[in-house]
Amino acid sequence: MAIAAPLSTWPWQNLGAFKYLLYGPFVSKVLYERFYEGNNSFSLCFHLLLLYVCRGLTYVFWNSYSNMLFLTRNRRILQQGVDFNQIDREWDWDNFLILQTFIAAMAGYYFPFLHDLPLFNFKGLLVAMLLHVGISEPLFYWLHRKFHEGYLFHHYHSLHHSASVTQSVTAGNATPLEHLILTAIIAIPIVGASVLGLGSGLLIYAYLLCFDFLRSMGHSNIEIIPHQLFDAFPLLRYIIYTPTYHSLHHTNPDTNFCLFMPLFDALGNTLNSKSWQLHKEISLNSRKNSRVPDFVFLAHIVDVSSCMHVQFTLRTLTSLPYRFRFFLVPFWPIALTSLILMWLWSKTFLVTFYYLRGRLHQTWAVPRFGFQYFLPFAADGINKQIENAILRADRIGVKVISLAALNKNEALNGGGKLFVDKHPNLRVRVVHGNTLTAAVILNEIPKDVEEVFLTGATSKLGRAIALYLCRKKIRVLMLTLSADRFQMIQKEAPEEYQSYLVQVTKYQAAQSCKTWIVGKWITYKEQNWAPKGTHFHQFVVPPILSFRRDCTYGDLAAMRLPEDVEGLGCCEYTMERGVVHACHAGGVVHSLEGWSHHEVGAIDVDRIDLVWKAALQHGLRPVSSPSSSSLLS
Repeated sequence: MAIAAPLSTWPWQNLGAFKYLLYGPFVSKVLYERFYEGNNSFSLCFHLLLLYVCRGLTYVFWNSYSNMLFLTRNRRILQQGVDFNQIDREWDWDNFLILQTFIAAMAGYYFPFLHDLPLFNFKGLLVAMLLHVGISEPLFYWLHRKFHEGYLFHHYHSLHHSASVTQSVTAGNATPLEHLILTAIIAIPIVGASVLGLGSGLLIYAYLLCFDFLRSMGHSNIEIIPHQLFDAFPLLRYIIYTPTYHSLHHTNPDTNFCLFMPLFDALGNTLNSKSWQLHKEISLNSRKNSRVPDFVFLAHIVDVSSCMHVQFTLRTLTSLPYRFRFFLVPFWPIALTSLILMWLWSKTFLVTFYYLRGRLHQTWAVPRFGFQYFLPFAADGINKQIENAILRADRIGVKVISLAALNKNEALNGGGKLFVDKHPNLRVRVVHGNTLTAAVILNEIPKDVEEVFLTGATSKLGRAIALYLCRKKIRVLMLTLSADRFQMIQKEAPEEYQSYLVQVTKYQAAQSCKTWIVGKWITYKEQNWAPKGTHFHQFVVPPILSFRRDCTYGDLAAMRLPEDVEGLGCCEYTMERGVVHACHAGGVVHSLEGWSHHEVGAIDVDRIDLVWKAALQHGLRPVSSPSSSSLLS
């Protein structure tokens, strides 16, 4: 068993979220001083906690900004996305903040004069700047180069360079040894000014937050500094680095070693010759449209809580399937305000993207609450937003746009048919993806099934499932009160199979049927009509609750993307990593196959097998385990 190099792993790395309990003594000290000693002044422990929060938020806010793709997509330096592997490696990026908090606490214990620093001292700020430029910058530059050699790089610095695309939190992803050295470098200006009697509270806050701000900016992968600034003041390019400048260090590790000042790379002959030209190109391109996606999935918001499950909130949480978390409750008003602003702005926004077979796939979102789709007076406004998204996709050259669940609601726009009829010359193909959704559901049904009970039987999916099953000589009990709608569907079936479609009007009719296909939400009382051992297949949104312990429940129709998908680091709502809703996958298949037709309106039952085989050929796989003798096998 290999032994890890000294100081290459964190002592609390196995604690998970419990590592934050290490702050317990600091919190206890502050509460004790405030409520038991009646001390209303701000103690060292209070400032250490406040600094931790402020410094952590600096990295989080920069990370959020860099992932606001609807604002920054034209400013991205590297176009690849951040995948799940990188997110997992950088999960504990904030370990260095815990380390530095404890070091600061010990410094405060051994150097009491740090407790009595004045609020402000202008001379101290000047001295700290001189110490930073004269000592911290060259020392970091020299040590950084050393960490790119042999043993030090292999055992320590390679972790930091494991990120394929840097983000702000990547700055903190390093080993304890590196952060101990970095802590010493940070401390030089602060301690130096304080020893000279010029330290101040503002100096500590300003220097640390400025330090974190610049590190976050450099790793953000978003270029924000206009090239005109360097054109006007050429010497400035040696005083402050840019995100482009630092990104070159991660693509070419033998160049651009500086902390924040390229001057030292110029003096050390390690300055990348492409630094200024690449910066100018990216700055100029920020005014242009980025690469046009081949495929767009037009999603929608479900509720205020789930809307926070996007990459520009907390990247780690969005890499996990969505579930309600209590610690997000305080942020609910912020999320609601953001939603209202987006709603008033009435524009779709880019949420995430990934690459598949070299093609760019993006997810756009309509800023509408889920309940709004069921308000009659809101229909025109929602359709207008969907229409604008389709026209925008058509205008920029998108090939396929797929509509998420409520965006293709039959009552809302006829499964997208409204837009195709209104704009017959669309170049972008509009797809509801329900053909593959039907195939995924049918794939779960064994061949030996003789009878199924179907709710939501006259819906778009219910109709297609019923017509497909009757052709397999499976008796379908179609729950519907409308005899006319049932007869219309029955007449679509070949005459020799029409007898396999049976209209029922009550749940009691399924008392002996163990295969239920649920397309309409059913309550505990209605589920109780199912016999023991029933399996509930479902295509209802939201999914039904698992009331029956003596029955089994299927997941919503979904498919796993191929293994070679790149840059995917966000889970789609409640889906597992790498899994998307079947309608999303249906649009992916449509794009990969290059089909030229629109998939809107009623599902073409004859295409179910064709779409299913195409999905499997492109490497997509169903999430649920099908029977070895499923209908589609």
